[in-house]
Amino acid sequence: MEMTFEILAMLALVATAAGFIDAMAGGGGLLTLPALLAAGVPPTQALATNKLQSSFGSFSASWYFVRNGIVNLKEMRLAIACTFIGSAIGAEAVQYIDAGVLTSLIPLLLIAISLYFLLAPTTKAEQGESKLPEAVFALCVGGGVGFYDGFFGPGTGSIFTVCFVAIAQYSLVDATARTKVLNFTSNIAALLFFILAGLPIWELGLVMAVGGFIGAQLGARVVVTKGQRWIRPLVITMSMLMASKLLWEQHQQWLLSMF
Repeated sequence: MEMTFEILAMLALVATAAGFIDAMAGGGGLLTLPALLAAGVPPTQALATNKLQSSFGSFSASWYFVRNGIVNLKEMRLAIACTFIGSAIGAEAVQYIDAGVLTSLIPLLLIAISLYFLLAPTTKAEQGESKLPEAVFALCVGGGVGFYDGFFGPGTGSIFTVCFVAIAQYSLVDATARTKVLNFTSNIAALLFFILAGLPIWELGLVMAVGGFIGAQLGARVVVTKGQRWIRPLVITMSMLMASKLLWEQHQQWLLSMF
C-alpha cells in the first residue's frame, strides 16, 4: 500500500483533531478509524494501527494530568493493574467469542450515558464519598471496562467517565483525568496483542501518533482550564455520535429499505 505525502499529512491532521477531542470526551476513533479505512488500509490493520496511534494520544493526555498533579498514579495502581489484565483478557477473548451481543447493547449504553450527563445535576467541584470500596471499584470498573475495551472498544472513555462521576463521585475534571490514565492502560494491553500478531502499520501509526500526541496535549489543557463547561457537552455529543454510528452500521440495510 503506497502512501503519498498528502495522505500522510491528512491523516496526521485528523489524528490531531481526534487527540484533542479524545482527551476531553473520548470518541476520537470516530475520526481516525474511518480516515484509515478511506486511505485504503485493510480493516484489521486499520484497527491495529488506530490502537497504536491512539495509545500515544492517551499517553500524552495522561502525562499532562499526572505532571500537573491532577492524578496520583500510586493511588490508581490497583485500578491500573485491573484495567490492564481486563483488557488483555478481552483482546484474547475476542478471537473466540461472538461480539454480536455487545454490538447490540453498546449503542443503548452510549445513549444512556448521554442522557445521564444531559439530565444529571451539575457535578461537584470536589470529590464526594465513593459508593464502592476502592478495591471493588478497581476490580469491577477497571477490570470490566478494560475487558470491554480489549474486546470491542467504542465508548470506553465515556463509560469510564460516567463510572468515576456516578460511582466514585469525582468531579468531571478529575473523572476525565483518571479516565485517560485507564484508557491508556487498556490501549497498551490491547496493542501488545496486535503487535504480537504483526498487524500495526508502524510508519503510518507513528505519523498519526505525532498529531494525536499534540492534539491530546491541547485537549488536556482545555480540560484543566475550561473544566466541565467544555467536557459535559462534548461527552454528550461524542456518545450520541458513537451510538448513531453503531446503530447505522447494524441496521443500515433496514433503514435504507424505508426510503
